[in-house]
Amino acid sequence: MQLPVSQLQRNKYFLLSLGCSKNSVDSESIAQILHQRGMSGTGDPESAEVMIVNTCGFINSAKEESIAALRELVEIKRADQMVIAAGCLSQRYGEILAREVPGLDGVIGTRRWMDIFDLITRLRERNHPEPLYHLPTDAKVVGLEEKGVLRASVQGAYAYLKIADGCRRPCAFCAIPRIKGTAVSRPLESIVAEAVRLQDKGVKEVMLIAQDSTDYGYDLGMKDGLAQLLDAIAEAAPGIPWLRIMYAYPGYVTPGLMEAMAKHKQVLPYLDMPLQHGHRETLKRMRRPAKVEWVCETIAKLRELMPDLAVRTTFIVGYPGETEEEFEALLTMLRDLEFDRVGAFQYSYELGTPSAALPDHVDDAIKLDRYERLMELQQGISLKKNQALVGKTLDILVEGHGVGEDEDGLDTGAVISLGRSYRDAPEIDGYVLVEGELPVGEIVPARVTGATTYDLLATVDLKSPSIVEAGRLYGEGMIDFESV
Repeated sequence: MQLPVSQLQRNKYFLLSLGCSKNSVDSESIAQILHQRGMSGTGDPESAEVMIVNTCGFINSAKEESIAALRELVEIKRADQMVIAAGCLSQRYGEILAREVPGLDGVIGTRRWMDIFDLITRLRERNHPEPLYHLPTDAKVVGLEEKGVLRASVQGAYAYLKIADGCRRPCAFCAIPRIKGTAVSRPLESIVAEAVRLQDKGVKEVMLIAQDSTDYGYDLGMKDGLAQLLDAIAEAAPGIPWLRIMYAYPGYVTPGLMEAMAKHKQVLPYLDMPLQHGHRETLKRMRRPAKVEWVCETIAKLRELMPDLAVRTTFIVGYPGETEEEFEALLTMLRDLEFDRVGAFQYSYELGTPSAALPDHVDDAIKLDRYERLMELQQGISLKKNQALVGKTLDILVEGHGVGEDEDGLDTGAVISLGRSYRDAPEIDGYVLVEGELPVGEIVPARVTGATTYDLLATVDLKSPSIVEAGRLYGEGMIDFESV
């Protein structure tokens, strides 16, 4: 007997995750909750009873992408389906979002994502077409009501592990505290136990993430909480080869944290520390730490402790009131400190943030010009940094394979392995392109033979014992990177 379509799809969900890695972790957690309740995921929205978009609301372009995705799903929705908006945009705009997307069925925010199945149940039982909202603003439940889910997003051989949620910083341009609430740290024991689970599944790289990772433990009464966490993970999960710190806050990279990074071999000599600007007055208007001298001193100390340190940062150009003199100070910082990786953004007006009320907003043409000048300068620095690595051997985490191209962009037929070194965080930094077919998910030594602005070229000895053994295990299916 063939079941009706509505019964076949009743326990299926489609989940689209937009935005940053922190959102990816929340999406994985939502999926785990639904699996616990007997639902299964599908990549085909038309075959799902429940269609969920975990939205991003950080900047205007992300907001537009999220709304477009929701509208697209609403347009294809049948009477026996529902569309739910989750995540940051939902938390920030609430009922306004449902007016932006007519036909939306449910809205759930960032602070009670663990109630997703309860919302689905209510939607199944409702007898009216109006959307249902689940948007508490004061839910401090991080680590307390997560219903046994792993707060990590596993992507093959690497994983993002969330250590805290929310932010207590006063940055004038940022809406995150309005969306996520104040910073709430997860219990150290929970994070360490999850790191052990990731180790047992063969994950090779774990990235510790939060809105501000260096604030970890403050609300728990811990001193140097992130350093303590690194010590605990290193002791409990020595089989994780790479630990990477993301989203450090200027002024809170303490001597204790520096020492913890330097003493543990697992902790990569890599630091992601968004600085946002290089001029004192601009930073004051941003409500950011404005002691530029601290930045120079701290990076010098870090490089002394870890000579191979790779520093990544981000900057905003065209912030309200930014003068040419202030922008030139930012360029001077780039020249003096020579960051390994730099991301740059043109200031985006965000309604409801303190910066939106500032005078002297910068013309779009000037923003674009300054962005291009900054990136041109940084590209030269990045190329020089990469060229200095030619002839050196770096450990590479292999992530996939492709086909080589010649100077005209035509396929050569040669197999190329795509990997990352310690200098490269996933999705935001560069790659190492290695000749030959290497085992995916393994860390192998590669000799750098060439450099471009963002990527490195390398070779390995495919007959070396370590490569042969890794290839044997991979080929026999003994290396497992399925999601935990």
